[in-house]
Amino acid sequence: MRIGIVNDFANVAALLQRVACVDPANRVIWTAHNGADAVALCAKETPDLILMDLMMPGMDGVEITHRIMARTPCAILIVTGSVRVNANRVFEAMGHGALDAVDTPLLGPGKLEEVAAPFLAKIARISRLVDDKRGRRGLAEPGDRGSETRRHRHDRLIAIGASAGGPAVLATLLRDLPRDFPAAVVIVQHVDEQFAAGMATWLNQDTALPVRVAAEGDRPRVGEVLLAATSDHLTFKTADRVGYIADPIDYLYRPSVDVFFQSACRLWRGDVVGVLLTGMGRDGALGLKALRDLGHHTIAQDEATSAVYGMPKAAATINAAVDILPAGRIAAKLMELVTSRV
Repeated sequence: MRIGIVNDFANVAALLQRVACVDPANRVIWTAHNGADAVALCAKETPDLILMDLMMPGMDGVEITHRIMARTPCAILIVTGSVRVNANRVFEAMGHGALDAVDTPLLGPGKLEEVAAPFLAKIARISRLVDDKRGRRGLAEPGDRGSETRRHRHDRLIAIGASAGGPAVLATLLRDLPRDFPAAVVIVQHVDEQFAAGMATWLNQDTALPVRVAAEGDRPRVGEVLLAATSDHLTFKTADRVGYIADPIDYLYRPSVDVFFQSACRLWRGDVVGVLLTGMGRDGALGLKALRDLGHHTIAQDEATSAVYGMPKAAATINAAVDILPAGRIAAKLMELVTSRV
């Protein structure tokens, strides 16, 4: 990975370079100590990955992320003293397109390789996302539903998938839904499991609908929002209850939107509206197409409002979306769909 480092402390920047370069596949191509330099350097030589500090003077890491993703987008990993303490700012940065976040590594007793391991695992995962140009391992296609219980029109599910840039769009979408929204909502957001509970709390701050992480055996309920909570895949295990599975174990996207969408195809007996939002890669496109092929309504976010136009673009390419909409119009469309069905 060709890496850029954004940090105003020279000693911390040097530490990040040492840790990143424990893996000989990584190379630091520049270091910026302020926001203006970071934006300029990224435009001059766009790296594969930026290690972005949150607490920068003047233009902070959230604003730097926003500007870089608008001008010369690339993968960004937020590196901060405490992800837990700075959770709100982390979600804001992720809303602008940052992929993940990690605590600044601390050198203590032990070999550098051991201290670097969790940090390098994050970089390795992002490297796979950046380089994911090979064919996907196919998921099981949903079977013929002809012999299954027919849909009950009053059973409605909004199934949402999101990745980079997703938190901000999800916050806007949920804020625009009323307290009496007549459907259950389940969200699969690509986010490290240590952030899931904090993200649910963050989303709860400005929405009328209660948001909580999905527990094993939970039943999606009208007027509630469930958020995938682990790095295992959220899936329907029965017609009305969700849970977590490890397989496919080697899947790049964890939790996978495709896994959840396709489980809804197989098991949910009511109407589904599938929604695929901003994100890097292709996760969710095949699942959205499977939902559309079964007659469910499907929506993909448009390019203009996507922080990263990867997942919704993949869906548009295979004609998986009935509607391609800007982020600000998705909630209104959902209201139209769920209130027009008897």
